[in-house]
Amino acid sequence: MKTIQVDPGRPDPAAIQQAAALLRAGGLVAFPTETVYGLGANALDPEAVARIYAAKRRPSYNPLIVHVPDAAAAQALAADWPAHAAACAAAFWPGPLTLVVAKHARVPDAVTAGLSRVALRVPAHPVAQALLRAAELPVAAPSANRSSELSPTLARHVEKSLEAAVDLILDAGPASVGIESTVIDLSGSAPILLRPGSIPQMALERVLGPVSLPGSAGKPGEARPSPGMLDRHYAPRAELRLFTPCGVLDVRPDYTVGALLLTTQVMAQFPVRMPADPDGYAQRLYAELHRLDDAGCDLILVERVADTPEWAGVRDRLERAARRG
Repeated sequence: MKTIQVDPGRPDPAAIQQAAALLRAGGLVAFPTETVYGLGANALDPEAVARIYAAKRRPSYNPLIVHVPDAAAAQALAADWPAHAAACAAAFWPGPLTLVVAKHARVPDAVTAGLSRVALRVPAHPVAQALLRAAELPVAAPSANRSSELSPTLARHVEKSLEAAVDLILDAGPASVGIESTVIDLSGSAPILLRPGSIPQMALERVLGPVSLPGSAGKPGEARPSPGMLDRHYAPRAELRLFTPCGVLDVRPDYTVGALLLTTQVMAQFPVRMPADPDGYAQRLYAELHRLDDAGCDLILVERVADTPEWAGVRDRLERAARRG
């Protein structure tokens, strides 16, 4: 594994070309997006895609998001490009929104977990954009970490999680959004919000009209309609427990405890005061959980965030992380 530091605004062309060549040769490249760091491979090469699943120990029924440089490249991977997709692309791309549409036959089933739909995103990060344009191919890129564990917002998080499984890491500093993209399914008659993120449902509805929420995510072992729909996901090594300020906390006396706090105080060796706005909270969330894991915490207490639409992305990550396997 090799790590190359690159300027987040003006990445070194030589580093980008090296990474692009690795992708074209079937290698794995971890690179920054505005959401989290992704683990990239040639999306049109089933063997390269299989390397992603092996490196992450990712279940084969969990599909991947394909990253492309612009809407035209996304449309080329779709069997159908509905008006809703064009509207979302115009409003939110490049940016932290993933569109699920009917897939073109050239997209391997390995990318989509055998489903007839493909998840597409145009990232805004300059390094991601430079890499996609230099590689001249679509790049499948889930978060660059072991499956169900904490997503990486720094290159060192990738190094810690995946070690030698990655051929190259492009280190451009911290991700600015901090949680994974919003995912919306536009393959049917009505839009369905599969995964909340930093683009809230109300913003989508201003473009699309009514947006519904999914029913059951699927039976065990059944292909998920989107990444991020496993029951337990985004989890630190430590037990993560949500609490309300008025609740009673039962903590073992021998535990090393961390805490993410908004309005209250708790007894913890590593208390962290989190931003009161959802964007600021999301940007710091994974980095703070990584830090508490690295500090050797047995338990991380997390004060519940507001049950309001603008907090839906953060709330989803915390609730899945708190579920026990």
